[in-house]
Amino acid sequence: MAKNVIKKDLRFAVIPKVVHPWFDEVNRGAMAQAGLLEKQLGIKIAVEYLAPEKADLSIQQAIFDKAIASGYDGIAIDPLDKLFNMKSVTDIKNKGIPVIVFDSPAPVAGVLSVGNNFTQQGTVAAERLVKLLEEKGKVAVMQGYPSAPNHNERYVAQIAVLKKHPSIEIVDGGIDNDDIQEAKKQALAVLNSHPDLNGYLCCDASGPIGIAEAIKEANRVGKVKVVSMDGIKPILLAIKEGIIESSVATIPGMQGSLSILMLWQASLGVQMPRKIDTNIDIITQENVDSFLASAV
Repeated sequence: MAKNVIKKDLRFAVIPKVVHPWFDEVNRGAMAQAGLLEKQLGIKIAVEYLAPEKADLSIQQAIFDKAIASGYDGIAIDPLDKLFNMKSVTDIKNKGIPVIVFDSPAPVAGVLSVGNNFTQQGTVAAERLVKLLEEKGKVAVMQGYPSAPNHNERYVAQIAVLKKHPSIEIVDGGIDNDDIQEAKKQALAVLNSHPDLNGYLCCDASGPIGIAEAIKEANRVGKVKVVSMDGIKPILLAIKEGIIESSVATIPGMQGSLSILMLWQASLGVQMPRKIDTNIDIITQENVDSFLASAV
């Protein structure tokens, strides 16, 4: 039951892992939802996007701490570490500020998670690649930011699928730390070390962009099959070009939109659900044009 509140302007913070095109989509969704609510409610809803320049736990922690002290009416964050987020959630709940984690599993009871099933996402990607390779070959798996809960869940799920197939050899695919240039650097090293590599998996939206650039530079297009994560424009273009075979994509705009919608409801005292699943898309050459048509 919602409590009686005075109608007032609201200010929400959105804190992603890092400055990145995927999070730009989250922000666009958040801003669009804020605009819709403003029109319907007749109030001002400010969304402040507080993105760390690089994926770094201490930087994100400092931004979150500052946001907690700044009097926001609600905060949505994609945490870089589960333990970090649990501590911060305790701090923020003591201040009575609603908090949502997006693109991440909920760290503690009573905190809403807006995102998809990351284990399912990693499993679907790995199973697709295994089928493409006819259950044999050498496969590299690139990690994202290893302590990030969503990246870790995808990685664990992918490794579990690959281990079910004795004719699949698993190769360390590097760690990109949610940095596109680092992903390319790591992928080039892997490709040079394994000229017989058959497949590549990844755990975030930086990995596939860097991997695709590396494969193209190394002249391995068509020789190394890539099933990636996410569906922002550079990934879509790589699918269109045939560098990436397919992608198991999250829907970032919806995550941003629902985060703001739920923060508004929380500001009214409405009880929050434990989880909102925004689902996944399977993007291939057959349907990539429809995704490109709406890509920014």
